[in-house]
Amino acid sequence: MNSIALVISGPAGVGKTTLCDRLLSDFETQLTRVITVTTRHPREGEADGKDYLFITKLEFEDLIEVDAFIEYAQIHDNYYGSLKKTFLELFQKDQDVLLNIDVQGTASLKNLESSYPFLKNRVISVFVMPKSLNELRDRLKTRNLDTTEEIEKRLTTAANEIKSNGIFDYTIESSTKDKDYKRLVEIYKLHSQNL
Repeated sequence: MNSIALVISGPAGVGKTTLCDRLLSDFETQLTRVITVTTRHPREGEADGKDYLFITKLEFEDLIEVDAFIEYAQIHDNYYGSLKKTFLELFQKDQDVLLNIDVQGTASLKNLESSYPFLKNRVISVFVMPKSLNELRDRLKTRNLDTTEEIEKRLTTAANEIKSNGIFDYTIESSTKDKDYKRLVEIYKLHSQNL
């Protein structure tokens, strides 16, 4: 088995989704994204089954009960998780798997190496570190997706996530989109055996 699980994490607004989309576009034959399941409402332009799988809180909790997630977390009153079945199917097809998940989810995934020995040394985690919380605040405001109250919640979460970045294999100190992407590609090429 040659596949790896490339995990990208970092605070909201740091540019994770942009990095992931570009990586998926450039390595579309080697890399597949696990679509996150969430209970939050779709944002403008998001499509169910493409950007996220949107379900109700009750449906999500039912999936928790039957141990359907390889990782999940509750963030800002919403659940987010990656389905175990989807992840394992892709991984066992020797397809590199990309997960755009939060810090809690990354910690859960790393802990799975003891339950799934084939994951040992195959989960590569990358934390995208913002230049500063003030810059992150500006980015979140520019996105124009959240209220001021939600932005402050996200910044509090970001401060805690930054403290946890030591659990990651790599940290990308955010600079420009192109520099961040170049570093991510270097990390991916270093570990993937499918290139």
